[in-house]
Amino acid sequence: MNAERNFKSENFKSENFKSGNFKSENLALTMIKNALGREVPVSIPGLGSYEPYVSPFAYLERELPAPAKAKSLPSPRPQKPRHDKVTDSIENAVRRSGLENGMTISFHHHLRNGDAVIPMVLKTLSEMGFKDLALAPSSLPDSHDMVADYLRNGLISRLFSSGARGEVGRAISAGELDAPVVLRSHGGRARAVQQGDMPIDVAFLAAPLCDKYGNMTGSGGRSACGSLGYAQVDAAHARHVIAVTDGLADYPLRPRISVPQYLVDQVLLVDSIGDPSKIATGAARISRNPVDLRIARNAFDLIAASGLLTNGCSFQVGAGGASLAVAAYVKDYMAEKKIKGSFGLGGMSGYMIEMLEQGYFEAMFDVQSFDSAVTDSMARNPSHMEIDASCYANPFNKGCVAHNLDIVVLAALDIDVDFNVNVQTGHDGVLRGAIGGHQDTAAGAKLAVVVAPSFRGGVPTVKESVTTVCTPGETVDAFVTERGICVNPRREDLLESARAARLPVKDIRALKAETEKLTGVPDAPEFDRSRVVAIIENRDGALLDSVYKVRGNSASLR
Repeated sequence: MNAERNFKSENFKSENFKSGNFKSENLALTMIKNALGREVPVSIPGLGSYEPYVSPFAYLERELPAPAKAKSLPSPRPQKPRHDKVTDSIENAVRRSGLENGMTISFHHHLRNGDAVIPMVLKTLSEMGFKDLALAPSSLPDSHDMVADYLRNGLISRLFSSGARGEVGRAISAGELDAPVVLRSHGGRARAVQQGDMPIDVAFLAAPLCDKYGNMTGSGGRSACGSLGYAQVDAAHARHVIAVTDGLADYPLRPRISVPQYLVDQVLLVDSIGDPSKIATGAARISRNPVDLRIARNAFDLIAASGLLTNGCSFQVGAGGASLAVAAYVKDYMAEKKIKGSFGLGGMSGYMIEMLEQGYFEAMFDVQSFDSAVTDSMARNPSHMEIDASCYANPFNKGCVAHNLDIVVLAALDIDVDFNVNVQTGHDGVLRGAIGGHQDTAAGAKLAVVVAPSFRGGVPTVKESVTTVCTPGETVDAFVTERGICVNPRREDLLESARAARLPVKDIRALKAETEKLTGVPDAPEFDRSRVVAIIENRDGALLDSVYKVRGNSASLR
């Protein structure tokens, strides 16, 4: 790909991104249509140049640019023997890091809604007078509404994330941030960090258990969160790494190290990094909702009809109630047929670890842990393996695990008649979700099944055209609801198998019409299409779609 495809490090310097030079009312972007017919910018001042989306694997047919890390990130500073890395002051840690206005800071979201690191660090940076920082977390949890305040007061002038929700999503959708937000998948973020497209200056990494030299793990301590798969990429590539811990352990940390000491510059000891009970509300449970169970049964029947549930199969499913119900059906089928799978992948729930420990899979590859039932499993179970986000889904490395995946079950906010999926914007056009690993696993799996109810709150799920394309339809094999199964016409083999199994197959347009008879056709949201407030990258860095300003202010969007 063209080496100018994405952001180059010089575009992140504060002198090239003064908020006064990037006023939204003065911004006129040159837009072109990509292969999906979506208008996307050719370039964005202060961010860089882009290519439009062509196809899921266009990058395999091109010569890749050399990684820019060596040019864009300074060499690490060697430390003398017995150097004391520990500090108990955020201010001191920030000063030692060399952080300046205009630089990029990152965080991970493994503590999810229980995270306290982002709020405490941003509060301190604001009090210290920092401005024009780029915030690049692996994602923003629902609980971090305070980030919107820092977008408004000038502490943060650019945002790069997997998603935006709550007050942050409303502020962005209302056009309160001058620079468009860049939204990436987990694999796409790892690619951007490793290629140097998103150089990180200072990474503040929550470390539930950490020794004085910076060896850290998420599998122990009072704030245990399980895998540190997103933190590992940042630790390996940030200019300066600060381990933020409330669990200072004896040296050397044991028995498991997620991030080794040679990647960590400082250890910041704080009272609390967060509340792990808010990673999930207890262990994820299988839904008892009749609609969810009907969806799950239909999805499982399609998976079984595909012929992929055989010895050595691989499987990924989310932690939602309907998704776990699919996993329960899969487990029962594997028990009946005496099938043993190869591996499970992705964010781990306690239910998936039960499947491992009961012998249904040989191994689990864990990039993040969805509930407290998982947090100590890696320490006691050698077949429960922690992987970083690049190993999980980076399409530019030498072999991510997502490309070995047989079956993935994914959720959606809505889907259109071309099977394009939206997981980012609500029916009102406001940002309220996250891409996560959606587009990564849909592209990598042999069978990508999207599950959702036919309507929510009177709003139909199937649209003529989704508001925001987050996963291109050519990577989605089927859409399953309680009303039937829609198979992508590209998968004639799957359609034949589903019909041979006498499954309730429906044309997606017929399902749309059937649902709209019940719900009606909702009014489309009103956008100011002169204002792009966010862009959706495909995992390879090409642009899938643009997100536009919703008419109204953030208060009216509540």
